[in-house]
Amino acid sequence: QVQLVESGGGLVQPGGSLRLSCAASGSISVIYTVRWYRQVPGKQREFVAIIAADGNTNYEDSVKGRFTISRDDAKNTIYLQMDSLKPEDTAVYFCNADIALIGRLGAPAYWGQGTQVTVSS
Repeated sequence: QVQLVESGGGLVQPGGSLRLSCAASGSISVIYTVRWYRQVPGKQREFVAIIAADGNTNYEDSVKGRFTISRDDAKNTIYLQMDSLKPEDTAVYFCNADIALIGRLGAPAYWGQGTQVTVSS
């Protein structure tokens, strides 16, 4: 099986920075596309950023120029660098990854448990 564990969340002042990590563990063969989502209470989970296996990236409009998604395949870890944070970035952040397991066909999507980011003065 696979586990995705997010970390790096916390309380930060507006204009500050945080770096989230999403560490994958288990019988992993390949990690393909990875996405970050966020969710606030009472609202649907929304897309934040995506990185393909070849390193191509894309972002939700409100985070473009402020957030950077990256990956370290040697460590099976995906990062979300968040700069110039705003109060409206406050949410629980989740990673979602398409992962192929050793000896199995396909690459189902897995979710982490989320990490809270709070931007407040």
